[in-house]
Amino acid sequence: MSQRDLIDAVAAVAPLPCDAAGPVFAEPWQAQAFAMVIALHRQGLLTWPEWAQALSQAIKTHGMADDGSGYYEFWLEALEHLAIAKGISTHQRIDDLAAAWARAAEATPHGKPITLDNDPVTGGAIAV
Repeated sequence: MSQRDLIDAVAAVAPLPCDAAGPVFAEPWQAQAFAMVIALHRQGLLTWPEWAQALSQAIKTHGMADDGSGYYEFWLEALEHLAIAKGISTHQRIDDLAAAWARAAEATPHGKPITLDNDPVTGGAIAV
C-alpha cells in the first residue's frame, strides 16, 4: 500500500493537504503523525477503511474549519483513538508520554533539540 493509497482513502473523508509532489506538512510533528499511520498500516495493525472511519469520526465530532486548519490535530486524535481501541497503547501511556514531552520541551534550552532525555522526571526512561 503506497502513500498515494492513503491519500485516496482519506480523500473521501477530508482532503489531505497536498501539492504535486504529495502531502504537505506545516510542522515536523504532522509528517511524523502521517508516518506513524503508514507504519501501523504496513505492520498490519490498521486497515485503510478503519483509518478513514476514525479520521471521519474525529472530523465529524469537532467540525473542519473552512481553511482546513486543525486537519492534523484530527489526524492525531484518530491515531490515538485507534491505537487505544486496538490495544496498541492505552490512555495512560499516551498521557504519560505527552506529559514527558511537555516537561522535556520546558526543560530544553532554546535552540536545542527537544528529546525525552531532557524530561526532568523520567530522564527519557519512559515506556513508549
